[in-house]
Amino acid sequence: MASTLTRAPKDASIYDTKIDIPENKRDQLIGLLNQQLADNSNLYSQTKQAHWNVKGIHFFQLHELFDKVAEMIEPYTDTIAERATTLGGVAMGTNTMSAKNTTLPEYPADVVKGEDHLRCVIDRWAAYAASTREAIEKSSELGDPTTEDMFTEVSRHVDLGLYFLESHVEG
Repeated sequence: MASTLTRAPKDASIYDTKIDIPENKRDQLIGLLNQQLADNSNLYSQTKQAHWNVKGIHFFQLHELFDKVAEMIEPYTDTIAERATTLGGVAMGTNTMSAKNTTLPEYPADVVKGEDHLRCVIDRWAAYAASTREAIEKSSELGDPTTEDMFTEVSRHVDLGLYFLESHVEG
């Protein structure tokens, strides 16, 4: 017996909610949230790519570092996705959707040495830190202090992770 899936109508990008943010602003917020969702998911997977593939004299320290910083941002994938659905949107969170929507550059497959992995990961964390600050600003402009606050929390953890990473190449 073939199953049938119930799908949202193709022209429905926003569901009804009693949240007191106008639909046109919620639509922009949902787009912003889905962009950050794609980048958060991609940053997590790229950091794990470095974790799995790092080699060299500082292997163990970097292997552990990459794992630790990846764990710092992983929970925000769910937080960001649920904020998009709370506002009446659809969270675009599959790996394929994230790959299509991410603003982060692809992680190079030929990186081996620890310092090269560090530099690649740092560049991506810095880009995500900047886009998260832009998301804070845009959320404020759209009159949504809840989303603004959520992105501020994300920003604190991204900045801390970036500090951890950059501390390995300073000095």
